[in-house]
Amino acid sequence: MISFNEVPVVKAEMLIRRPVREVFEAFADPAVTTKFWFTKSSGRLEAGKRIRWDWEMYGVGDDIYVKALVPDKRILVESSDGTEIEWIFTPRSGNETYVTITNSGFTGEGDDIVSRAIDSMGGYTIVLCGLKALLEHQIVLNLVADKAPDAHVNR
Repeated sequence: MISFNEVPVVKAEMLIRRPVREVFEAFADPAVTTKFWFTKSSGRLEAGKRIRWDWEMYGVGDDIYVKALVPDKRILVESSDGTEIEWIFTPRSGNETYVTITNSGFTGEGDDIVSRAIDSMGGYTIVLCGLKALLEHQIVLNLVADKAPDAHVNR
């Protein structure tokens, strides 16, 4: 049971039937990530580096700080809003990878925190589904862009 003093921690998980190296690289290398998540990045993820991610179709972006990066195992970033996002890559038999994304550190008022946590859970689930389609089937689903087509910025 969640008390009023506890802040939600969001977790999204998915089995990706590809080797851990390939799955890790899909998040570290923006040339791959832009096929299933954001549309533009200022660079590759590296520990201690500040990176800009943009979702050009929505006219929004985020400045993140890469707090930790262990190749093929873990990525930890801090968003501009102070939340942390952690990716854990667990290799499984048969060249499969279990990806766990955890988002924590939400701040604000109760309803706002809950709303942001729910949006985060849905968002990271969509990201993992898009990644799975891309790596397992070489299909770009445009899930992030198509989630809110009426919110697209006029170009």
